[in-house]
Amino acid sequence: MIRNVNLTLLIGPTVPLPAPRPVLEALQSVEVTTAAGSPSGFQLTFAVANDSPLHTILLLAANANPTFLRVILVVTVNGTPDVLADGVIERQEITPGEKPGMSTLTVTGRDLTLVMDQQEFSGIPYPAMPAVARVALICAKYAMYGIIPLPIPPVFQDIPIPTDRIPCHSGTDLAYLNQLAEEVGHTFYIDPGPLPGMNTAYWGPQIKFGIPQPALNTNMDAYTNVESLTFSINHSEKEMPVVFIYSTLLKVAIPIPIPDVNPLQPPLGAVPPFPKKFELMKDTASLSPIAALGRGVARAAGTGDVVSGTGSLDVLRYGRLLKARGLVGVRGAGTAFDGLYYVQSITSSLKRGEFKQRFTLTRNALVSITPKVPV
Repeated sequence: MIRNVNLTLLIGPTVPLPAPRPVLEALQSVEVTTAAGSPSGFQLTFAVANDSPLHTILLLAANANPTFLRVILVVTVNGTPDVLADGVIERQEITPGEKPGMSTLTVTGRDLTLVMDQQEFSGIPYPAMPAVARVALICAKYAMYGIIPLPIPPVFQDIPIPTDRIPCHSGTDLAYLNQLAEEVGHTFYIDPGPLPGMNTAYWGPQIKFGIPQPALNTNMDAYTNVESLTFSINHSEKEMPVVFIYSTLLKVAIPIPIPDVNPLQPPLGAVPPFPKKFELMKDTASLSPIAALGRGVARAAGTGDVVSGTGSLDVLRYGRLLKARGLVGVRGAGTAFDGLYYVQSITSSLKRGEFKQRFTLTRNALVSITPKVPV
């Protein structure tokens, strides 16, 4: 669609195939949203005539039972292919155009978590199975979609004793996986790639370390590679949770403050904000000590990112895709805001002659702890 940028569209039930030429010629724009802590989504816009075969291919095939109509988007930038999205069609809309006989077909879809959110399996028991084993067992049912489970054990792992309690499935697979993740401060998402048709079902903490992506430069004249970049600080977000653990010996609930200390989410700045308030989590008194500590760690991690940045960039000028759920450096924003950030969300917009991305960055402190960032 653009020089040095090539889009590949695969579509079909379960195992998609390359889209026919009439479909590609009718494609006008693509938008894909990827964010930490929420499902990914995509939207395809087609310009079609009233007698176009797209009406039959997409509108009817998407409702075929028992499978969904699957869509895979692969974008190649400067010779490097990346799976931009892998999901299923959720909704289609037809809008009459200004020209007689022409319409706009908008196809909206979600990643493969939509497949996991269709059927309830409430009541299935999991005796003596920790949360990581339950996650792997649930995700194994979707191997036909190329989903490979990657569960990470929590810091405080609560293994149920069958004589005491037997955990049972609640709701759909997606709802239960999100429930298990929320209880221990983890997140669940499906990451497409690295090859078309392959997906990783990640259940674990938001890991905020690793090899950073090339830096985003602002206010650097010819070296500037972003179109806009704005930062903000929300001082009231930071709080320290206090969990209550019931002591059978003293017959009283003991309060324990939980600091924002997590080896998988190290500080990205040198000056962290001081907690403005304490949150008393009184409902943890009825849980086991391990489960109560897990809830506290989850709450502490969720309120630590008080520094955020929003902006946009041109992919060709940046030279590659900026990816969510990873680190990226920032240069030229000043002493307080330069350094490494966690990429919270990315919205990629691709149309003929244009490929841009809007992004949101987060960090838990001010002032960079690294003297240099990768460029």
